[in-house]
Parts: sequence; structure tokens; C-alpha cells
Amino acid sequence: MSGELVLVTGGSGFLGAHCILALLKAGFRVRTTVRSASREADVLAMLKVGGAEPGDALSFAHADLMGDKGWPEAVAGCRYVLHVASPFPPGVPKHEDDLIVPAREGALRVLRAARDAGVERVVLTSSFAAIGYGQTPVAGQPFTEENWTNLSEKVSAYVKSKTLAERGAWDFINREGGSLELAVVNPVGIFGPVLGPDHSTSTDFIKRLMDGEMPGLPRMVFGVVDARDVADLHLRAMTDPAAKGERFLAVSGDFMTTREVARTLKARLGNAGSRITTRVLPDWLVRIVGLVDRQAAQIVTELGKPRNATSAKAMRLLGWTPRSQEDALVATAESLIRLGLVKRSR
Repeated sequence: MSGELVLVTGGSGFLGAHCILALLKAGFRVRTTVRSASREADVLAMLKVGGAEPGDALSFAHADLMGDKGWPEAVAGCRYVLHVASPFPPGVPKHEDDLIVPAREGALRVLRAARDAGVERVVLTSSFAAIGYGQTPVAGQPFTEENWTNLSEKVSAYVKSKTLAERGAWDFINREGGSLELAVVNPVGIFGPVLGPDHSTSTDFIKRLMDGEMPGLPRMVFGVVDARDVADLHLRAMTDPAAKGERFLAVSGDFMTTREVARTLKARLGNAGSRITTRVLPDWLVRIVGLVDRQAAQIVTELGKPRNATSAKAMRLLGWTPRSQEDALVATAESLIRLGLVKRSR
């Protein structure tokens, strides 16, 4: 590695910042994209919380997924690119293209710039959303990298955006990628240490639990993985020859129910978990709420589905070993407390 330069898109995001931390620790120089100079201070503040003072090892480039300006300069001189940036809103957008267009066109824009600059490999951050939706999960059969989300069925705008972006990336590599290599990481819900007030939708779920904002829990399951492990998998996919042309699910253990998540936190946090409910809402109530709440409407179609996934491929090919789900969840909660981002118990 010896100071090789890596571009991380979206360094002001939760996962982007963890990827920068992992790269700096491994001895790489990092350039990261932000949409404006005003976000540079936010990135540096998050890295400081993560224990890094990068100095000259970190530089910034200004570029937006919706425009070509700045991307040639961003990728210049880089051996690798981690394309992490992608919209992930807490609610449902008014128009699905508000998510789909930036995700797909942004990925293609980064790939073109990387190819033209002679980058060796791009690692694209996709999602389990591109693997396990639009189909009925079968109990006892976890989803793998061989699965693709079926867009002929009704899925959310976010799920559609991640699926179309990844499909578009593979199509680009096959048609016009030249010598550019591609590897893809497909994480489930990303948790782990929060580095600042601008964190992720997944970690916000933990915050809402701890703040007592959830009167009950919907009967659904989801995967858990720590951001530090997702960043580690990005680095392995970036440098390991076995990762060329492959996609890798990132999940720690079996999927968990919302009640299991709540019980884990209550058991490990003591008084700090006093506001967390473990009461499960009846499906009929969740469905009624979904009729009037656009964000809750996304949950309705997932009630009671026995979805699961496996990271056996990443473990086998790349030697990836994630920490436990419980440790990832507790690290999220403890960091929210440490940064003063949850309400104080009375």
C-alpha cells in the first residue's frame, strides 16, 4: 500500500467516514468527495471522534453525483475508488426518481471517471436491498449473492434505486469498462459507533428506541452489521484479487426481530435502556398507521416475512470475520450516549 491514494465518495456520511478511518489506519492516503467545502469540517470532526488526525494523508474534492464537474479531478492519481455515496433518506421521497436517478447516474458517473483516469478497481457500496426484495422469502433458505431483487413486484423507491444502480454498474463494466475492475459490497442494516449527529437511518432506529419514541415494535426482521466491519470488507474487496467481478453480502449472523434488538439493548444498557419498549405492535395497527404515514407504509409489506442472508462467501474468499450483532448494536447505543445524542433519563 505504501501511501497509495484511494478516493472515497461521500466522506461526510456514516459509512464513508468509517471507510476513511479504515484506510488511514491501513496506511493509505485518502481523497474524499463532499458536495461543498462547508462539509470538510464535518468530516474532520467525525474522524477526530474516530481517533484520527489525518493531516496531509487526507484531501478533499468537491463533486456531486448529479453533475460531471469535479469528478476527473477527484479520481486523478487514485489507484482505487470506494464509491460509498448514495442517498438513503429516513422517509419516502415524493418521487422515486429523487432516489433512483442520483443513485444510478451517480454510480455511472464515478465509473466513467475512474475508467478514464486509469483506476485499477472500484468497490461499489450496494445493499441487501438489491438482493432480497420483490420475492417471498423461504424459511431456512438465506439469500446469497446469487439472488437479485425482483423489480417486477412492488418495492420501495430506495430498494429500486439500489437495485438499478448496481445493475447499471455491472452492465457498464461488461459493455465499456475497459480494464477497470469492479467489486460490490451489499450490506444489510449498518450499525456501530456513531461519529457525529449526522448518522444513518439504521442508527437512527436505535436512537428512536432509546428516546422512547417508539410505543411498540413492528413484527419484522432485519440484518445487522457493524460499520467498522463493512469498511473492513470494502478494503478486502479493494485489494484482494479474488474479489474482482464479485459481490459480497455483509451481515453478521442471522437476521434479528425488532423485539430481539430491543431486548439486547435493554439487557446491556442498564438504566440507559429504560425507555426502550419490547412490546410488539399488532399487524393490524401497523397497517392502519401505514395508510396515513408514508414512512410506515414501507414497513407494512415486510411484516412477518422470515427473511435471512449469509456472508459465507465473504468469509470464505476474503477471510472476513465480522463482530457479533449484539456488539454492533451496543456500540451504536453507547456512542449515541457518549455524544449526547439521546434524551436524558428522568
